[in-house]
Amino acid sequence: MNLKFEKTKTILRIFSYLKPFFKQTIMVIFLMIIVMGINLINPYFFKIAIDKYIANNNLNGLIIVGVAVMFLNLLSLFISRMRIILMGKITNKIVVNIRHELYEHIQKLSFSFFDTKPVGKILARVVNDVNSLQQLFSNSITSLVPEFLTLVFVAIIMFSMNFKLALASMIILPFLLFGLFLIENISRKRWMNYRKNRSELNAFTHEDISGIRIIKSFTAENKTNKKFRFLTQKMMNSFVNAVKINDWFWAMVLVSWGIGSVVVFYLSTKMIDLNEITVGTVVAFIGYIGMFWRPIMNLSNFYNSLVTNISAAERIFEILDTKPLIVNSKNARIMPEIKGKVEFKNVYFSYDKEIILKDMSFKVNAGETIALVGPTGAGKTTVINLISRFYDPQKGKILIDGIDIKNVDLESLRSQMGIMLQDTFLFSDTIKENIRYGKLDATDEEIINVAKAVHAHEFIMKLEKGYDTKVNERGVRLSIGERQLISFARALLANPKILILDEATSNIDTHTEKLVQDGIKKLLKGRTSFVIAHRLSTIRNADRIFYIDNGKIIESGNHDELMSKKGFYYNLYLSQFKFLEIGA
Repeated sequence: MNLKFEKTKTILRIFSYLKPFFKQTIMVIFLMIIVMGINLINPYFFKIAIDKYIANNNLNGLIIVGVAVMFLNLLSLFISRMRIILMGKITNKIVVNIRHELYEHIQKLSFSFFDTKPVGKILARVVNDVNSLQQLFSNSITSLVPEFLTLVFVAIIMFSMNFKLALASMIILPFLLFGLFLIENISRKRWMNYRKNRSELNAFTHEDISGIRIIKSFTAENKTNKKFRFLTQKMMNSFVNAVKINDWFWAMVLVSWGIGSVVVFYLSTKMIDLNEITVGTVVAFIGYIGMFWRPIMNLSNFYNSLVTNISAAERIFEILDTKPLIVNSKNARIMPEIKGKVEFKNVYFSYDKEIILKDMSFKVNAGETIALVGPTGAGKTTVINLISRFYDPQKGKILIDGIDIKNVDLESLRSQMGIMLQDTFLFSDTIKENIRYGKLDATDEEIINVAKAVHAHEFIMKLEKGYDTKVNERGVRLSIGERQLISFARALLANPKILILDEATSNIDTHTEKLVQDGIKKLLKGRTSFVIAHRLSTIRNADRIFYIDNGKIIESGNHDELMSKKGFYYNLYLSQFKFLEIGA
């Protein structure tokens, strides 16, 4: 019962997207009713032609009927063409609206959603599943209403012409409906399985192409080829299984049509012998039998399309119904201009059940540069993610200038921060536009100035088109160091009140790093900054260094103070320089 209710709810939700196009939909239905009316009277014209004019050798009357039939059917052809064009516009706009709604909603979702969903699977929903709904919307208007009306009116005409023949033609109908019901239950599950397998293939393909350099480096082409073939075969098998059961829809309708027609032919010959009906009535009735079963075929095709695509709709609505975990509170206010004071008060945070931060507390004054160091997985990146409010802590408070960041507008908070994360991501656009991402209304002069500040200007000008040089996806045309410099310039362009650098210089060569450090010193002045770096040489000048381990701040102080303690930081510092000496 719950499954049936959920399915009905999904169907109603799908058709709710027709509301903005109510007038256009009514126009399409009106045009189709005209076509339907013309089709309905065609067999009756044949009855008149045979019984009234051919039987009486009335050629003039026969010509008039022929001309009328020709004119009405040409009109029907013209109206059908108008309907197809209008219907195409409606369905395309609906699909665009759904895709926009889905994409905009995905952008609002929290990081936790993307932590559990592969990019390929998300793409499958935005592209493939949305496309699947286009045919459904088209069929819903072109088939559901007009075909149902045709079915009703044809049944009325048939029963008014001859009750006995009409009843005989429909004797198989209850068995057909029962068979279709059984097929639908199996078909829906099989189509859902197919879409799941297709989504897995998309996810694997996206991941495989993104990591093609690793695959080639480790000569893993054969392994990935085998897995691709396996996933492709799995998807194909599930598609074939779904189509096999779907093909029974048409077969059952055609068999029912055939049985009904045979029964009518048999009875009509008996009735003609008894002079109960005329030949013209039989000819008209045979035409109406076709008109009765054709809508049933079209409606079964619509039902088939509904069953096929309802799983796509469910997958789309699954994302649309996913609520962002990080949202503005009801009384969220605009974050005032940030001065830079940051405070953690007894903060606890965990990913699923794994505790990352345990009762962490600290205060940072405006303009201070704080370096976060410690072993991998200690919680350094989590700290800066919480400051940016990409996640919320389970317990405790995070204050900026004494204001709990849960109570301020997200955009007003993040717009005053410059963030450079571990994953240096560049878009498939020009270098200029990639830097401009930090401040969308930035002038070319501002872009060049920040590029000079981080010493990116020199290598950019050596490129074929300078700042107008296009980089491929993720900036693969540039070296790792060059990509980081551009990403750094992008973060600095925002002129942030709080600057966050996560592994900002970990992949820059020593020469480039020295140039960047010079730019960093100028830009950190008067700005609260949090820096995570494995190279301890990059954070020696920090005002304070937090050594984090096991979700807690184990040590705190500047470089000299921590070195004199000869504790965790001291050991980490010495081990790194010993490693560098051995490597040298």
